[in-house]
Amino acid sequence: MTWIQDYQPAGALWVSALLAALPIIVLLVSLGVIRFSAHLSAALALVTALGVALLLYRMPAALAFDSAAMGLVFGVWSVAWIAFHAVYFHNVTVATGRFDAIKRVLAGFSEDRRLQALLIAFGFGALLEGIAGGGSPIAITAAMLAALGFPPVKAVVLALLANTAPVAFGGLGNPLIVLGRLTAPIMHLKQEQATELFSAAVGRQVPVLALIIPAFLVVVLAGWKRMLEVWPAVLTAGLTFAVMQFVVSNYISASLVDVLAALTAMAALWILTRFWQPATVWRFDGEKAAVKSLGAAQAERGALYAWMPYIVLILAIFLSRIGTIFKNLPGWLDLTKLLHKADWVFAWPGLHNHVVQHPPITAKNAPYAATLTVDFLFSPGTVALIAAVIAGFAMGARPGLLLKTYRSTLVQMRWALATIFMILAIAFVMNYSGATQTLGLALATTGAVFPLFSAYIGWLGVFLTGSDASTNSLFGPMQVISAQQLDLNPILAGATNTSGGVMGKMISPQNLSIGATAIGQSGKEGSLLRQTFLWSLLLTAVVGVISLLQATILTAMIPSP
Repeated sequence: MTWIQDYQPAGALWVSALLAALPIIVLLVSLGVIRFSAHLSAALALVTALGVALLLYRMPAALAFDSAAMGLVFGVWSVAWIAFHAVYFHNVTVATGRFDAIKRVLAGFSEDRRLQALLIAFGFGALLEGIAGGGSPIAITAAMLAALGFPPVKAVVLALLANTAPVAFGGLGNPLIVLGRLTAPIMHLKQEQATELFSAAVGRQVPVLALIIPAFLVVVLAGWKRMLEVWPAVLTAGLTFAVMQFVVSNYISASLVDVLAALTAMAALWILTRFWQPATVWRFDGEKAAVKSLGAAQAERGALYAWMPYIVLILAIFLSRIGTIFKNLPGWLDLTKLLHKADWVFAWPGLHNHVVQHPPITAKNAPYAATLTVDFLFSPGTVALIAAVIAGFAMGARPGLLLKTYRSTLVQMRWALATIFMILAIAFVMNYSGATQTLGLALATTGAVFPLFSAYIGWLGVFLTGSDASTNSLFGPMQVISAQQLDLNPILAGATNTSGGVMGKMISPQNLSIGATAIGQSGKEGSLLRQTFLWSLLLTAVVGVISLLQATILTAMIPSP
């Protein structure tokens, strides 16, 4: 069976695009208006996507359901496997008590509230985002700040604002891995090559934001004047994080960007405060008791003890990616090549090359490939699992505790995993039915302002789903196709979808709910939204302007194969 896609099934392009967008509209209304749960909203959107494919695009039922099945399996391996084991790694540190040691070290860092916010909300939040992603950085850092005496709502606002700089590389680089794997066939690139290019491109956009977010945080907390009083700390945190984001994303691995950038920024802050302190310690109005600081020797011992699991994770990921960092290694040293030998690449039965694309999406009629790569050993999810087990045993955990933590993580993430599966199924149905291509062609009519518009597409996606990885699944292929139609660089379009999506994180209903729940303030989501919405729009505009400049003037900033 072969079937040729139709990009204007309703006649007019924009009418076809409006109908093609019905699954996204259903997701938006279900989440944002009716306020159904994420997994129920995704299920309704999936049913809608199948209905659009079958009734509007006249896609054969076998192909439609095959594409949904392939999307679900892709979600299991390429997204959920990574996200789950990233959270499992974090849960192991909690179960062994090591996370309590980290919190004690952070609490004893400084008496100054501005420096506490920089270290915990910005630095430690980025580390949690890099490892576990999801809503964990917001929940944990907001609860920590509230426990230290920050006003609860202010603690959540700071956590939400800080959770912008690291999101693009969150969950061990999962958003970019997903984007690379979904769009590589469209760009005729290998999946790993596409991921590396997107990583480099995003690493040339978001460091600009990372540079200003620390100052932004302190201004929101204490005002412009109080921010200037701690400018050495603000500059140290932002500059070290931004530089490491650029270096690691361009020359090492997307999976290590946030982990190394966060640890570097936290270490730089710690070192700075050994030699410099603000002229006056700033506390909240009416606050009497100072936060007790740890002695220097005690703090250093505590820090070494606390960070051991993260050192194990960094080493594990570094060794697994060593062949991409150092070229032409001897075979016995190139662990990357050895791990890739376990990869399994196969064509999806009944779908591979059975769908035919045609101009203007392709230069001529061409079969649409449907291949799936299962990188059993190379996957960041597998590496995180191995690191969690090694670190767990090193922290004194027994096998029973590790298994119990694994089961509890499954329970904890069951609905999030179900949502991931269905979001990917929606993306694949839309891609193979032609709906994504219809939307791409419609968006291409925006012309010269598309790079600016592109950032807000990503922003909308994260607002809807709460996840940059899910947004790249939904909108990444559409952004790439739109750019190709406009003769723009598709790498820039995919990167901008990711970077723009980052700014939707602070206003997504899921994250607002997580933050409010973490401080025992359920029902305050509206207040949180009012305090973050304008900042979200403005920061997305910054991403859009950066993208527009890269598309027109600063084209040398865009990486090429």
